[in-house]
Amino acid sequence: MKTCLIVDDSTVIRKVARRILEEIGFEVDEAEDGKEAFEKCAKNMPDSILLDWNMPVMSGLEFLKKLRSYVGGEMPKIVFCTTENDIGHIAMALKAGADEYMMKPFDREILEGKFLGLYQD
Repeated sequence: MKTCLIVDDSTVIRKVARRILEEIGFEVDEAEDGKEAFEKCAKNMPDSILLDWNMPVMSGLEFLKKLRSYVGGEMPKIVFCTTENDIGHIAMALKAGADEYMMKPFDREILEGKFLGLYQD
């Protein structure tokens, strides 16, 4: 079973995303910010990460850069999920190592499509 770490400071976003991802077969864990997420990844690297941009303590972009430079941190598939919609933010996320990018608010179809698409050959 593929694993996914949901990293978002919104309890509602984490709850909605968890429900959808579990229904499509992911084992899900959660973190409220980039610092907590990095600590979880250092203990047990997930297969994929749903990552918010704007969070307290450590932003999604800071987390992504730190993770990608960590041993084993190149492995997880990362989907940035944020309200930041300008091309500059998207380019920064992709350059830092994000695999996909989607906008909030998202629906079941969008989230399923992004995550199922990560693992199609």
